Amino acid sequence: MKIGITGGIGSGKSYVCRLLEERGYAVYDCDSAAKRLIRTSPYIRRRLTALIGPDTYKVQESGEYMLNKKAVAEFLLSSEENTKAIDRIVHPAVFRDFTQSGMEWMESAIIFESGIYRLVDRVIAVTAPEELRIQRVMARDNISREKVLEWMSRQLPQEEVRQRADFEIVNDEESDIQQQLGNILEIIYKV
Repeated sequence: MKIGITGGIGSGKSYVCRLLEERGYAVYDCDSAAKRLIRTSPYIRRRLTALIGPDTYKVQESGEYMLNKKAVAEFLLSSEENTKAIDRIVHPAVFRDFTQSGMEWMESAIIFESGIYRLVDRVIAVTAPEELRIQRVMARDNISREKVLEWMSRQLPQEEVRQRADFEIVNDEESDIQQQLGNILEIIYKV
C-alpha cells in the first residue's frame, strides 16, 4: 500500500509526516528528493543545462555541482511553459526515485498537479483555515501576507485537494491530529 500526504502551504503536512515518523513510518519527501536529484543526477543536470543554458549550474571547488538558483528562477518566472518544461524533466525522476525507494509513504505539496498521485493507493489531505495558513507561513518564512497569498494562488485550491483526497486531517489547532491520524491508519491497515 502506497499513501501520499498532501496539503497547501502552511497546512501542516510536514508536521503530520513527523508524527508518522514518530509512529515508525518512513516518509519520502518529494521536495527534498527533487532538490537532491537536481544536484546529483547527471541526466537531470544535462537536460536542465540544455533547456536553461550553460549558467544553470556552478561547479564548486569540491567538484560538486551547485544549482544557480538565480538563473533558474529567471527562467521559471519568464513563462508558464518554462515551468512545465522543468517539471517534465524533474517530476519523472522523482517518480522513479520514489518507486525505487521501497517506501510506502510520500509527502508532496503538488501530488495532483505533478501526477505523482498515480503512484499511490490513497491520498491524505492536510487542511487548515486559510487565515491560519497565512499566519503560519508569514511567521515561518518571515515574509509578507502578499507573498504568501501569491504562493497560495499557485497551488490547487484547498477545497479541490480535499475533494480529490481519500482522507482529510484537519490541522486547525483545535482538532486532535493524533486521533485523526490514528483513525486513518486503522482504516488503511485495518488494524
